[in-house]
Amino acid sequence: MERAHPDTTLISTERVQGTDVYSPAAEKIGEIDHLMIDKASGRVTYAVMSFGGFLGLGHSHYPLPWGALKYDTSLGGYRTSVTERQLKDAPEFTDDAWSSRDWERRVHDHYRSPYYWDGAPRA
Repeated sequence: MERAHPDTTLISTERVQGTDVYSPAAEKIGEIDHLMIDKASGRVTYAVMSFGGFLGLGHSHYPLPWGALKYDTSLGGYRTSVTERQLKDAPEFTDDAWSSRDWERRVHDHYRSPYYWDGAPRA
């Protein structure tokens, strides 16, 4: 049984899965399917967002750099400046992508998000 911790900034991944993702205009654009965590540092690196489809059919998964999401308490979900067009134009995702630093660089550059492995801000 999950225990609530209302006085902390920590959250269980169980509570993140299924959380809605909103555009800057507060329009729902998807929801968090799962998180990717760097094994060595323990840092969350990506939130894989489910986008599109109907009743779970025909939807796609888009890994968003964790730094591209900010929790918005008024929405009860994550707000991002990522647009639908950016999602559709994102570097192609395959199961092999997770092992390619080049692919990760292209994703972070595409979303103008800091590289999680060095924390340097993107221009």
